[in-house]
Amino acid sequence: MTELRGQVRNYLTLRRAMGFKLEKYGPLLESLAGYLEAAGLQTVTADAAVAWAMLPQDAQPFRWKARLTTARGFAHYLAASDPATEVPPAGLLDARRNRHQPYIFTGQEIAALHAAAGQHRWHLPAVTYPALFGLIAATGMRLSEATTLADADADLDEGMITIRDSKFGKSRRIPVHATTITRLRNYREQRKRLRPSLAAPTLFISAAGTPVIGTNADAEFRRILALTGTGSSARLRPRIHDLRHTFAVRTLTGWYRDGGDVAARMPLLSAYLGHVSPVSTYWYLHAVPELLALAAQRLENTEAAS
Repeated sequence: MTELRGQVRNYLTLRRAMGFKLEKYGPLLESLAGYLEAAGLQTVTADAAVAWAMLPQDAQPFRWKARLTTARGFAHYLAASDPATEVPPAGLLDARRNRHQPYIFTGQEIAALHAAAGQHRWHLPAVTYPALFGLIAATGMRLSEATTLADADADLDEGMITIRDSKFGKSRRIPVHATTITRLRNYREQRKRLRPSLAAPTLFISAAGTPVIGTNADAEFRRILALTGTGSSARLRPRIHDLRHTFAVRTLTGWYRDGGDVAARMPLLSAYLGHVSPVSTYWYLHAVPELLALAAQRLENTEAAS
């Protein structure tokens, strides 16, 4: 009997001694132990638990969630004696069935949308919308966060942006890439030339010098989608918010491909995006097939190296 399978037996014995029947848990945990061993792992990790939970790919989401709940209970038991154990955060593989399937833009599509946003009949929107959509694509911030940014919250010398009182009442400071800083600096210069006197202290302003309104930004985004034909074959029309999804997915994809510790980095991405916890960030693992495939490949590579 391997050590993991011995831990499974000890865990089941303990829980049953406490009055739990756990009739279905035995085969499930034996399956989990076999999966971990095949991957060359000696304990539970969040990525491995999610990948194992989703093995029956034709199952309903509530079954995935139930399998992950089983793995989480076992991980809590292991973590008491093994600090290397990762307990999957509660709420992963949420069984809700009506969450919007994200549209993940390609780099070429984002470039085309950026160019089309500059083709506006009014001069100021022709520089505002490319800068606004470009910032969302480059940082993953929410539309409401971008449109309410005060001009002073974009510290271009430090390369930092302060997002205040966002969703859940949280504020955060995020570093911004040098290329994005350059584009924001150019936007400020063009904005000053076109509208020397501002009617509002926000970073992004309309033709009237007032803050950009979310509904107007949505309308502009629909215009450039139609102009470029982006997402025309998608089941659901892409939204501005999908630029945020694209940023998150690209970041996670890069981490999987560079061989880094994705689980250790996940809280960093969660904080950068302003998620209330890493649970919301882990959602991308089962919302985007490419990420799930990369997670599975990571486990296969681990197995081959062991």
